[in-house]
Amino acid sequence: MLDATAVRAWCELALEALGRNRERIDAINVYPVADGDTGTNLYLTMESAARAVEAAFDGHAASGTAPCPADAVRAMAHGALIGARGNSGTILAQLLRGMTEVLAGAPAASGPAPELASALRRAAASAYEAVAHPVEGTVLTVATAAADAAEGAVLGGDVVAVARAAHEGARKALDATPGQLAVLGRAGVVDAGGCGLVAVLGALADALSGERTAAAGGVRIAVGAPASRGGTDPAMVVTEAGGCGADEHATADGPAFEVIYLLEADDEAVARLRTRLDGLGDSLVVVGGDGLWNVHVHVDDAGAAVEAGIEAGRPYRIRITHFAGAEAARGAAPERAERAVVAVVPGDGLAGLCAAAGATVVSVRPGEPPASGELVQAIRQAHAREVVLLPNDADLRHTAAAAAGQARTEGVRVAVIPTRAAVQGIAALAVHEAGRTFDEDVVAMTSAAGATRYGELTVAERQSWTMAGVCQAGDVLGLVDGDVAVIGTDPAATALDVLDRMLSAGGEMVTLVCGEGFPRALADRLERHVRERHLAVDTVVYAGGQQSSLLLIGVE
Repeated sequence: MLDATAVRAWCELALEALGRNRERIDAINVYPVADGDTGTNLYLTMESAARAVEAAFDGHAASGTAPCPADAVRAMAHGALIGARGNSGTILAQLLRGMTEVLAGAPAASGPAPELASALRRAAASAYEAVAHPVEGTVLTVATAAADAAEGAVLGGDVVAVARAAHEGARKALDATPGQLAVLGRAGVVDAGGCGLVAVLGALADALSGERTAAAGGVRIAVGAPASRGGTDPAMVVTEAGGCGADEHATADGPAFEVIYLLEADDEAVARLRTRLDGLGDSLVVVGGDGLWNVHVHVDDAGAAVEAGIEAGRPYRIRITHFAGAEAARGAAPERAERAVVAVVPGDGLAGLCAAAGATVVSVRPGEPPASGELVQAIRQAHAREVVLLPNDADLRHTAAAAAGQARTEGVRVAVIPTRAAVQGIAALAVHEAGRTFDEDVVAMTSAAGATRYGELTVAERQSWTMAGVCQAGDVLGLVDGDVAVIGTDPAATALDVLDRMLSAGGEMVTLVCGEGFPRALADRLERHVRERHLAVDTVVYAGGQQSSLLLIGVE
């Protein structure tokens, strides 16, 4: 049965299979846009799902128990939803959510095999519902075939037999996609998204059986001749990236931007949003529910797509990608920049500040740290020969190092500056100069970050021991360089105490980054305090919008 341990194994095996086939799936990505990232997007989406399941297990570690099956599958679906990337990743997230609607309910009286078949049927149906204009010969067709085969195996079969039948049905449907979608037939490849789904279903079969057969080998991704040309059982081969022949009409005449964001909104607002976005572009997929949605669309007016989300609710984690492949088809492919900066930031205001300074931004929310693959994707999107990476969080040092290592294998020179807080990243970005040599720039940015002490004002969530004593839930905590230095009840008094402590060792510049809901009047009071009590010290105030802390403080 699909218990929590099996869900965990499924995520691990699916991530392994997608990682193994990522580059080959990227290479056959010709629909809906030949931007060569379907394998990467599926991998990042599954990585987010796997991280969420691990977090669910970590939450039960102290008691020595595992999460219940319903909690495990819900975690998987939620992780995929918040981490979905691209058209294919967004559809995968909806497929997992559809399965969860069945698997997280009361156990089926008919047993686990019919329940799994029902889950796969609901997955396929929900994916069709999420896509504004479904097209056959895509991952949707493959998902439907998997559900058909699963239902056909229920009679007399156990849950493993149903899973294996779904995998085989999906594989056969994948082989037929070049004959269903003209762009695939012309390129001589199968559907990239469907290819990824076959890998995920193979991993499910292996997780349930305890064997590693279905997902162990490479995914078959291209045909020797288009299926529409006839022939019996064409030999399956792996096509090199240069031989996939993207259809010119799928790129040159298509929208210029991909817009993706998470959205907090009610069902009625999302229904209106679907209608508006459908009129702005194509490849519209809106997935999710219960107030949280992942929106994906290809448009020429990226600003209008974001504005539509603002009217519908609260969009965040906004990602806008320019289709370089489309420009290449028009004969105007942009060259790589010489150098770029990638910064991880915790709020919309900080994201805007860093983006205005020329950085490629990775926005994060509390409890949702970026995976290494997400940082690699940001480095790729920066489209530069040299990249300076600012993690801005001590807990991200290993993640940033892994991302840098992957990017280096792709020919990008990457330096990670060990910024432990957003204010250190701001200081580093302020001295960035692309005109210097790479090494000189990295040294200058590292020095600026290292010379910046960082403080934070936050609220305790529970009773805890700290360096300053015992705090209670609701106490205001003042941190200096990562350690709790002040425990108070009043934000103003605590902030003033932290400022004075930090400036007691000297300083020339104070940076205040106000969190979401932090009163501007209090920020003004802190600025006056610095001006009156600490002569010759300048203060700059930013509206950061971060939810993780009331206030960030930097002293240079």
